[in-house]
Amino acid sequence: MRLLLCLAEQAGEVVSIDDLLTKVWAGVIVTPDSVYQAVASLRRLLGDDPRQPTYIATVPRLGYRMVAEVSLWNGEPLGPTNSNPGATSKPSARERTRFVWASVGMLVLLLVAAALAAVLITYLIRGKVSFRHSSSSPTSTYSVTVAPQKSVAVIPFLDLTEGMKEEEFADGITEELIDKISRIPGLRVPSATASFYFKGKQVPVAEMAKTLGVAYVLDGSVRKSGTWVRVDARLMRADNGYVVWSETYDQPMKNILMVQDDIAGAVAKALQSSIGSGSGKP
Repeated sequence: MRLLLCLAEQAGEVVSIDDLLTKVWAGVIVTPDSVYQAVASLRRLLGDDPRQPTYIATVPRLGYRMVAEVSLWNGEPLGPTNSNPGATSKPSARERTRFVWASVGMLVLLLVAAALAAVLITYLIRGKVSFRHSSSSPTSTYSVTVAPQKSVAVIPFLDLTEGMKEEEFADGITEELIDKISRIPGLRVPSATASFYFKGKQVPVAEMAKTLGVAYVLDGSVRKSGTWVRVDARLMRADNGYVVWSETYDQPMKNILMVQDDIAGAVAKALQSSIGSGSGKP
């Protein structure tokens, strides 16, 4: 909520990573990775495509910019109009206060809608109950469809590199992960074809898990700095969305296939320990 509010208050302007860390995570020690993950989650919530952004645009090496039109609750533009087109003026304190309350109201509505959607999704996942009435017994028999606990779907990793030019590498990481994780005994993993159906789609984690019939979802991102590549991976429970494991992997970009293989192997080993030990259980 603070991230969206911070970007909206400076709509049309580039907000640096440092500014976001100072304003959104004031008093909390976090890394720029928190900003990347928060922006990715916010985009997913808003249904925003980072390649053709409607709300939040990435400005390479600088930060992020709110590209959507922002106005007050009554539809008035933020800031007074000026008859001189060459002059600029900043919104008054009163207008900023009105804007903040309007933004909070909009966010509350979004959160209420998200909560209702979560309740509906939970009902769809857990509420598949079939009633069978028997003449010999007045009670009803319930049958509920539950995903196997040792099952995980690998969702296509996001390409967060500058210019988004490493899509093939991100897809390769996803395929390698599916291949290696599917070899873990007793662990059910949907095929790459099933997982890549959700590539580029803004779908809630619970809905993806329900469609693929899994209890866990693994997603992540790929970033690059010079000759080094960074891969972030996280494992989430589908029923509550909680992150039960996450890790960051940095490697020099010398041999793409070797990097994909090494990182996928490390993630698979970590997942085998996390899911196998039952640490993800509520």
